[in-house]
Amino acid sequence: MNELFTRERMLDIFWLVLIVAIVWTVFRILRSLILRVVGNRLNEQVRYILKKAIDYAGAVVIVLTVFDRLGIDFSAILGAAGIAGVALGFAAQTSVSNVISGLFVMTERAFKIGDVLKVDTTVGVVESFDLLSVRLRTFDNQLVRIPNETIIKTNLVNITHYDVRRCDLRVGVAYGTDLRKLKAVLESVALNNEFSVEDPAPVVVFEAFSSSSIDVMCGVWGPKDKYRDLKNSMMMDISERFAAEGITIPFPQLDVRFHPDAESSPDA
Repeated sequence: MNELFTRERMLDIFWLVLIVAIVWTVFRILRSLILRVVGNRLNEQVRYILKKAIDYAGAVVIVLTVFDRLGIDFSAILGAAGIAGVALGFAAQTSVSNVISGLFVMTERAFKIGDVLKVDTTVGVVESFDLLSVRLRTFDNQLVRIPNETIIKTNLVNITHYDVRRCDLRVGVAYGTDLRKLKAVLESVALNNEFSVEDPAPVVVFEAFSSSSIDVMCGVWGPKDKYRDLKNSMMMDISERFAAEGITIPFPQLDVRFHPDAESSPDA
């Protein structure tokens, strides 16, 4: 009897393992077919979330199958889960809000993995994106996790969304500088820079007459992946060209003059 019982138990375990393996294999094949059908129409992060959703669905089916084979009354578990779910629902309001916000973020397609984002004062490269949060890697190599709810509520700037960016360089020149010559020099430097592009054309704007200088902005366009090279080379080119053209970049100055009184002070 014990031997027969052992054989029956071993047979049940065998069938249970076989069913679990079949269900898992079916969901793996289903996942591959769905991802192949959608192809490149979805970005990498959406494909990742879709893959995870299929895996979770397969895990739920496997758990239900195991409960059924073991003769566990799942309705009682559902009842207990319903009571616990109410309590968890109040505790998980923020998570649910982040999930809903994540769905809105995905439909907007405002960014993708590898883009450089600015969220409030945080700037970094998108490392990953899921239903709860976006993870950014800052340029000093720190990981910043931003909840999706924050992404929806705040102003998000995708710095690298377009192929070209404008690099704005501000410089002050001494009073008495020929402004027409200055404009021509800055435009020449921008157009001859190896990392700049001709279209859109560079722009020169005289911004203000400051206390010690005339402030000028030179905006030059270049490929987004060459932004740092463009800025560094433009700074060096402007410095060298100004020195060659005799254009002075002043430093703040304050002239103090003493005027002696015409008559001596009675208190002296």
